[in-house]
Amino acid sequence: MYASYNKLWKLLIDKNMKKKDLMAITGISQATIGKLGRSETVNSDVLIRICAALNCDIGDIMEVIKE
Repeated sequence: MYASYNKLWKLLIDKNMKKKDLMAITGISQATIGKLGRSETVNSDVLIRICAALNCDIGDIMEVIKE
């Protein structure tokens, strides 16, 4: 199983935001954005900051994919 953040990228498009905008409002690093892009594990604090900034729930930005 792995985490997919495709929902996050779609949400950013829907909100007319870029990754650099997300970095600015959450304070997350470019390395963390890279991890999200590669569907790697990130700290839950990062996910909570993203949800707070985008006013959404964690299920709105990620899903667990069973291989």
